[in-house]
Amino acid sequence: MTAILLSAAVGLLVTLLGTPLLIRFLHRREYGQFIRQDGPQQHLTKRGTPTMGGMVVIVATVLGYAVANLIELRTPRASGVLLLFLIVGLGLIGFVDDFAKISKQRSLGLRAWQKIVGQALIGITFSVAALAFADRNGLTPASTRVSFARDSTIDLAFAGAGLGLVLFVVWANFLITAWSNAVNLTDGLDGLAAGSSAMVFGAYTLIGVWQTNQSCTYGHGDAVATLCYQTRDPRDLAMIAAALMGACFGFLWWNASPAKIFMGDTGSLALGGAVAGLSILSRTEFLAVIIGGLFLAEVLSVGIQVLSFKSTGRRVLRMAPLHHHFELGGWTEVNVVIRFWIIAGACVVVGLGLFYAEYLVS
Repeated sequence: MTAILLSAAVGLLVTLLGTPLLIRFLHRREYGQFIRQDGPQQHLTKRGTPTMGGMVVIVATVLGYAVANLIELRTPRASGVLLLFLIVGLGLIGFVDDFAKISKQRSLGLRAWQKIVGQALIGITFSVAALAFADRNGLTPASTRVSFARDSTIDLAFAGAGLGLVLFVVWANFLITAWSNAVNLTDGLDGLAAGSSAMVFGAYTLIGVWQTNQSCTYGHGDAVATLCYQTRDPRDLAMIAAALMGACFGFLWWNASPAKIFMGDTGSLALGGAVAGLSILSRTEFLAVIIGGLFLAEVLSVGIQVLSFKSTGRRVLRMAPLHHHFELGGWTEVNVVIRFWIIAGACVVVGLGLFYAEYLVS
């Protein structure tokens, strides 16, 4: 537990103290955000606000995990290393996208296909590696079984190991792309993505702690084997989730309205990848849909808007993603953010309740 708390503390302090240094650096280099012209007009005042703040969140997460391991003289486990690879890899794609926006002086960076290819390269590497690195008990970081709060009986390897690997890679890449884009779409108002992400990672910290205490490998014997969790490295997942939670809270100090810095695609793609990675490695793929319900609502709002406009020529919402719909309806930015935080918190509470209920009825 000490390592988890230390990881969160380091994540918090690094972003709290490091973000103003990054803000000054970005100001000197004139690396400012460009605002879409078709968005809410009040957002035009944000033009020039430093972006790429996600860099400090990623650094804080890596340092939090590294320092916690160093203090306890423990070796990082496979699940932790793989999750950090996913976070840093997607963050790098986001960084290239943000830098392209700045260098080209426009609000659009990489093309959609370029982002998808980059996400696929990182996702495929992560997926293949996640089914390797078995521990002494034969547990790999991920499983080909579809999961809610633990592995279910639905196995993607039903027709053989080769096909199972292919289906798992497709499934994992779908989750990685979906979650990274969902958080990216949510990052449209000051503090919205950072605050909501902090709650989600707080939930995964608790899930990791619970799975560590109820581990089939370390916590239980055969008599209660149905209650324990077949998760390879839950403590490492809890440490990284705690570091992410602390980093998001520290960053929120500077990202809250009026934001002094934006996380950019550098941060939003990394945080979305973290949600996907945590859900896959902790065997909570469908539970994550509830825990991250706000992100799901944001990405669905875009899909519904596009589908409606292309099929009927009419828009369901005033503007997508969902938070802009309420802005154009008269809500202030702060009201939208706070109310969406409440929704995010409610989703987290419901998700944690279902996670514990599943344990009780097992």
